[in-house]
Amino acid sequence: MANLYPQSEKVLSLIELIKQVSDGDCLAIGGGLSSREPIAAVHELIRSGIKNLELVGSAHGIDVDMLCGAGAIAISAESYVGFEQDFGMAPNYRRACEAGSVSIKDNCCYTLVQQLRASISGVPFMPINSIRGTDFGVLHPEFKTITCPFTGSEITLVPPLKPDVALLHAHFADIRGNLHIGAPPVADILFAKASKKVIATTEKIITTKEISRRGVTIPYFYVSAIAEVPFGAHPTSCYPIYAYDRQHTALYYSAAKTSNQAFREKYLDPYVFDCKSHQEYLKKIGGLKNLTRLKNWKESRENWMAIYD
Repeated sequence: MANLYPQSEKVLSLIELIKQVSDGDCLAIGGGLSSREPIAAVHELIRSGIKNLELVGSAHGIDVDMLCGAGAIAISAESYVGFEQDFGMAPNYRRACEAGSVSIKDNCCYTLVQQLRASISGVPFMPINSIRGTDFGVLHPEFKTITCPFTGSEITLVPPLKPDVALLHAHFADIRGNLHIGAPPVADILFAKASKKVIATTEKIITTKEISRRGVTIPYFYVSAIAEVPFGAHPTSCYPIYAYDRQHTALYYSAAKTSNQAFREKYLDPYVFDCKSHQEYLKKIGGLKNLTRLKNWKESRENWMAIYD
C-alpha cells in the first residue's frame, strides 16, 4: 500500500519539489513517449546533481535519454526508450547502456503493470505469461517460475514493485494535491498507488471545486507535493493544451546523436544548466511566440501540420 499524505496544502517551488528525490532512489516517471513527460522536473533533477537513480517505467523517450546524457542513471528498468518512428533510437541511452555506465534491467509493459498491482494489493507476487519465450528472466532473477496448480502449465511470478518516488506531470491540481490528468493516463495512476511518495508538476493550480468538476484522476492523499509549472512537459505534448515541439526535439536529437561531450555543450549547458529556472528555459526555446504556436495546434489542420515542418 502507498503512504498517505493528508496535509491540506502541498504547493512547493520546483526546486523544493525535487529535493524530495534522493541519490539512489527508484524513480517512476509518468507520461510516455512524446506525451506529458515531466521534463521541467527532469531539468531540475539534472541541475540538482542527483545520481544513481533506478528508473522504472513503460515507454519513454527524451526524459530517460536526457537523464542518461547527464549521468544521473545507474539502472534502467524501462520497457522502451526511444523517439519512435520520428527520430528513432535514443542516442544517450544507447551509449550509456553499451558503455556499461547504465545497467539494463529491461522489462515489458504488462510485467510492470502486474508488479505495481502486486504492490497496490499488498500481495507477495502476481502471475504473468507475457515474458514466456524470452530472456527477461535472465535480466530479472527475482522472477520465479512455478507449475500452475489449476492448469498444470508453467507460469511466471513477479514480485511487487514499490518505487521510492513517482514523478508525474498533471494537467491540473488543487493546493491539496488532487490531480486531474487527461487521457491517456499511461501508468501514472498505478505509479501513484504503488509508490512510497508522489510528487507532481502541473500546468495550473485550480480550485478544489473546479478540479472536482473536471474529475480527480489521483486523489490528494497519494500526493506528497506539487509545483505549478506551465509548459512543464515541453518539448513533449500536454494534450490538448499544447502540442509536441518537433522542432526543439530535432535540435535535441541532433546534439544527442554525436557524443556525450557534444551533447553537454550543445544541449545540457544552454538549455538546462544555463537556465536557472523553467521561465528562463521557456524564453530560451522561443518564448511566447513558440508557446503560442504549440497551443494553437488545434485551430486548424494547417496549424497542426505546421508542427511537423
